[in-house]
Amino acid sequence: MGKVTGFLEYERLEEGYAPVPQRLKNYKEFVIGLAADQAKIQGARCMDCGTPFCNSGCPVNNVIPDFNDLVYRGDWHNAIRVLHSTNNFPEFTGRICPAPCEAACTLNVNDDAVGIKSIEHAIIDKAWEEGWVKPLPPKSRTGKTVAVVGSGPAGLAAAQQLARAGHAVTVFEKNDRVGGLLRYGIPDFKMEKTHIDRRVAQMEAEGVVFRTGVMVAELPKGSKVTNWAKSSVSPKELQAEFDAVLLAGGAEQSRDLPVPGRDLEGVYFAMEFLPQQNKINAGDKLKGQLRADGKHVIVIGGGDTGSDCVGTSNRHGAASVTQFELMPMPPEQEDKPLVWPYWPIKLRTSSSHEEGCQREFAIATKEFLGEKGKLTGLKTVRVEWKGGKMTEVPGSEQTLKADLALLAMGFVSPVASILEGFGVEADVRGNAKAPTETAGAYKTNVGKVFAAGDMRRGQSLVVWAIREGRQAARAVDEFLMGASVLPR
Repeated sequence: MGKVTGFLEYERLEEGYAPVPQRLKNYKEFVIGLAADQAKIQGARCMDCGTPFCNSGCPVNNVIPDFNDLVYRGDWHNAIRVLHSTNNFPEFTGRICPAPCEAACTLNVNDDAVGIKSIEHAIIDKAWEEGWVKPLPPKSRTGKTVAVVGSGPAGLAAAQQLARAGHAVTVFEKNDRVGGLLRYGIPDFKMEKTHIDRRVAQMEAEGVVFRTGVMVAELPKGSKVTNWAKSSVSPKELQAEFDAVLLAGGAEQSRDLPVPGRDLEGVYFAMEFLPQQNKINAGDKLKGQLRADGKHVIVIGGGDTGSDCVGTSNRHGAASVTQFELMPMPPEQEDKPLVWPYWPIKLRTSSSHEEGCQREFAIATKEFLGEKGKLTGLKTVRVEWKGGKMTEVPGSEQTLKADLALLAMGFVSPVASILEGFGVEADVRGNAKAPTETAGAYKTNVGKVFAAGDMRRGQSLVVWAIREGRQAARAVDEFLMGASVLPR
């Protein structure tokens, strides 16, 4: 390393945030990234640790010590080359990845981890500013055609890799814009959509064709999955037209809460609420938008999607926002000797929580209460966890006022009708059944049909989707050509 004693000399520096009153007035990103000199110092904190657990902690296996050292030396151009060698879209992960690499950092054993995510963010932003991110079209074409179903991070990563290998790639997206859950699930204040748009432009220059507003297969009647498709194509048509098909859609089937009052007006899935605001932000008009203005909002679910609902509700001007979590409050600090280098369970406070939110742990919703068909409150009960089993605490029932309840309890699986349309076998969780490590990696039981990302593994992180998209691209390339030079 360029600064062998850097971890002893420098402290971790966090990225900055715009003040809460300022950022609540709009949906723009508010994170203040590191300046070049700040990133250099943070890169100097990377130890010559011998075994970089950060590499294995990162799902795409970013070569983290190398780009940290290059930033320290001021060699930004090579830093982005190293970063792009494993990650197609570091501007996505540098903004919304929870950074399991930092949990695995050797320095994190007894000190603050290296700010890997902030350095990654700085590298890719500088690369775009300097014009280093350019299309990389193939030198020759293979004549093979591939359909990618879904334009989220898995589909985009696979499409880019396959196009660079020389295949003619067409990406099908049911909604009106490219990006999947990146576009209509992640709020703009966490990641503005211009980051997607310029990658789409790059990929189009590399030969990728995007067909938006096209539904592949059919959604079941009454489905709450976001769908702004204006046309459709059948699985049989794709299988007949293309040499290979990769299913890379999201696990969009939200987990429901079937308690009394669920059908009241005012109770919605988070993924009915969030996409609408993103669509409005994009300049579209939408009748009957779900809004939280002046309402008492209760978000049921303590994860990232719930946090996104909190931030969006506060920007709407909610009267109050409360977030429920079924599990007990985790410790503020993990037991590092016990859990390192794995992802720890500990209390995490997001920027949205800091903007205004009452958090309630170990609480369950018993009933949605209403008058004249509209939500007025929730009946709740406190719960205890013993031996992995949940029991209600006697006498802990209470009623809380609520005008809007948002269900953000995660996603159970892809929409079953999509897999059924292709005849793809599902595993016990309802995901596409496909191995990852054997000779038939990412291949389903149906000839020339592959699956990757949330479609195959279930709800997961953007960085896992990128990894699976890249690996599936190699598997498809091997299937089409007999061998592949694409990285795995």
